[in-house]
Amino acid sequence: MAAIDDAGAKGQMTEKDTISMQLVREALLQTCPAGEPDAGLLARAGIDPSHLHLPEARVSAEAYAQLWRLLARRCNDEFFAMDPRGLRSGSLAFLCRASMAQPTLGAGLETALAFLSLMLEDLQPTLVRQQSLAEIVLYEPREQPRRAFSYFTLWMIIHGVACWLAGRRIPILAIELRCAEPPFCDDYRVMFSENLQFGRARTRMIIAADCLDLALKRTPEELQRFLAEAPGNILVKYRDPASLARRVRRDLLALDPAQWPDAEALARDLCLSASTLRRRLAEEGQTYQGLKDGVRRELAIAWLSEPEPGITEIAERLGFADSSSFYKAFRKWFGCNPGHYRTLSHGRD
Repeated sequence: MAAIDDAGAKGQMTEKDTISMQLVREALLQTCPAGEPDAGLLARAGIDPSHLHLPEARVSAEAYAQLWRLLARRCNDEFFAMDPRGLRSGSLAFLCRASMAQPTLGAGLETALAFLSLMLEDLQPTLVRQQSLAEIVLYEPREQPRRAFSYFTLWMIIHGVACWLAGRRIPILAIELRCAEPPFCDDYRVMFSENLQFGRARTRMIIAADCLDLALKRTPEELQRFLAEAPGNILVKYRDPASLARRVRRDLLALDPAQWPDAEALARDLCLSASTLRRRLAEEGQTYQGLKDGVRRELAIAWLSEPEPGITEIAERLGFADSSSFYKAFRKWFGCNPGHYRTLSHGRD
């Protein structure tokens, strides 16, 4: 359910790519409502049914991808029967084929969202441009919000296709959802964005608008390969929450940026040598500086999503010399200024 990597197949799923068994249970909830899940179906996906109710159990991304295919085939619905109309088998192929014929990602996304709005009854996604930011808003006729799994499944489809169309990962600045936060949210933060906001007035995903101008150059052969590998090629960005990089990121988020240790002090805290720390992070495709930069961006977005603190205080807390330096960095990160982001974040609640 995570975003597709670069051109759609830059990485392959490995043993480290795992997904919480909770998401398996969520996928089965709508398709097996009458009783116990089909043990034979789980076995065909390579999932041990006896592990289904173990709190800490995880499955490989490949097993989850296979379960996805089996469930879609079983109920003839690529949205797991979570909408009165649903997405009949072949919907993803039609959506991609229609979208890739458009000149830009913005036009391709609008085509994809129009198709989803036509097919689905309860979730109507629409692209809204807001100067240097863009949001994909889900309009819903129901008063009661849907399950978080339903929202994130749709985000997986939309974001995964968008990244494939563009041939690169489209960074998600924030996702806001009407529903309450589920107890297994760590997986969603790994898959989509650290900045997830629950209990909001509407459900939407916020991205930088400049990516909408990217030209589309997908070929029929690339489409065939993408569909043959789906949804596994959409899951490859998932990374094990138990990885060293995830642990370092969590530790950084728990500290004020002024208290972040240097690499040598961090290595000592982890009972590692500095060279071992660098090597192990490199094996996960990370650097300590890169992790610090990423957390700084996450904190900036999270703090701007709230009414306080002020932008000058945020700049100071993040370690910038002044608010002007913060403005320049934020525009470099996200293509807009922090004041505009804060206005968009609060203007529609």
